[in-house]
Amino acid sequence: MKDRLLEIERKASRELEGVTDPEALEQFRVRYLGKKGEITSIMRDLGRLPPQERPEVGKLANRLKEKLNRLFEEKKRDFGPGRRDEKAFLDVSLPGREPPRGQLHPITQVLEEVCRIFVRMGYRIVKGPNVELDYYNFEALNIPKDHPARDMQDTFYISENVVLRTHTSPMQVRTMERHPPPVAVIAPGRVYRRDSDVSHTPMFHQVEGLLVDRGVTFGDLKGTLTSFVHQMFGKKTALRFRPSFFPFTEPSAEVDIRCVICKGEGCRTCGQTGWLEILGSGMVDPAVYEFVDYDPEVYSGFAFGLGIERIAMLKYGIDDIHMFFRNDIRFLGQF
Repeated sequence: MKDRLLEIERKASRELEGVTDPEALEQFRVRYLGKKGEITSIMRDLGRLPPQERPEVGKLANRLKEKLNRLFEEKKRDFGPGRRDEKAFLDVSLPGREPPRGQLHPITQVLEEVCRIFVRMGYRIVKGPNVELDYYNFEALNIPKDHPARDMQDTFYISENVVLRTHTSPMQVRTMERHPPPVAVIAPGRVYRRDSDVSHTPMFHQVEGLLVDRGVTFGDLKGTLTSFVHQMFGKKTALRFRPSFFPFTEPSAEVDIRCVICKGEGCRTCGQTGWLEILGSGMVDPAVYEFVDYDPEVYSGFAFGLGIERIAMLKYGIDDIHMFFRNDIRFLGQF
């Protein structure tokens, strides 16, 4: 029986050295370690030995079984993860797999483009608080507490005199309080209103512009905004100035561009008019100068405000503003 065990050990060792694939390795396991394998067969024959020989032969059989199991597991690793055969070596000539990279959100891209356009015109960027005093958000912009224009903006009130700002226009007053003319600034930032539908969200982004100096006219306003529209949407983009009302500008005008969807022929997006509103503007009302000690007899200026989401929707042909805030990587990856 001892000689038989030694012969199995020599034979199994030689066979294992010649195993080159997983199928052959499995055949080796079945032949020597399986339920009908040679080691199992020897274990069954131990009962035929004299009682005094069984412990020694049994110990040898168990030792051989452990050895073959160990050799089997070592060989098995050669065909699994981390295998050591030459086929598994790193091929440095293969092109690398480029990991997916993030990019700026489309709102951020449009906001930065708007800022770049006005900075090139000589405007300076200023920023202010999202939580604003009623005084700066309304009163100093010629909107007292009993003014009907407050109904134009559904406001989030934190307290009686503290609000989430409804526009970035408070930076007009804050800037003029600190700096004498000439002033040329834009104020980008988040604003908040109690409004939500396919074209409105409770939080959105706005850029306010202000220019005050001697001899500023409505013609300067038209030239500035015409240049902005052509840089943002292309030189062939038609635009018009339409009379409107804003409490802190007089006269006031809204700026429309030719519909980017139907090219002015009329569609659902533009309400069959062929035009799309993109921003509001006007000459600063002299009443606002009284809050900042500017002399309206000496200085004049204009202001304008535009919504970044609206500009982005028109620029990219998006019909639902909520797409910007759903964090759908398939949507965001297009920009």
